[in-house]
Amino acid sequence: MARPHILITGPPRCGKSTLIERVVRQLNRPATGFFTRELRVGDRRVGFVIETLDGKRGTLAHQDLSSRFHVGKYGVNLADIEGIAVPSLVPSRREQIVVVDEIGKMECFSRLFRDTVIRVLDSSHRVLGSIALKGDRFIEGIKARNDVVLIALSEANRDEAFGVVVAELSGGSVS
Repeated sequence: MARPHILITGPPRCGKSTLIERVVRQLNRPATGFFTRELRVGDRRVGFVIETLDGKRGTLAHQDLSSRFHVGKYGVNLADIEGIAVPSLVPSRREQIVVVDEIGKMECFSRLFRDTVIRVLDSSHRVLGSIALKGDRFIEGIKARNDVVLIALSEANRDEAFGVVVAELSGGSVS
């Protein structure tokens, strides 16, 4: 069976998002989806933003956000997950790769996000994304799917992983 989806995992700040961005720039294929970025004030992280590949931007989580859902000191913004991130995961063209950065605890507070991730994984679209190193049953279930290639990223294998992912999404295969 083909394993069309590639998910990158690893500890925080190992380069998962950077790797995915490099791959998306390298490929000559249309893509849709989103990236998460740190929101910093000076040298201090105060939250995270969502940036879609088509230029929309919203707040994923912020230390000053009042929310029912928290990860550490950050209140999670379900409205922007569901109004910005989720719509970006719905391809408008058959050949689009879907970029999901990331499938993590904050995003997974949204049932709509989880349901949309499953729908896109079950579709004919290729998914390139990052996923939490550790997670709940939903996250572990995604990592265990037989149509997912899971790549554990580290500083030592970043360049090799880039080549493997580009080759796979360009028509090669991941072993």
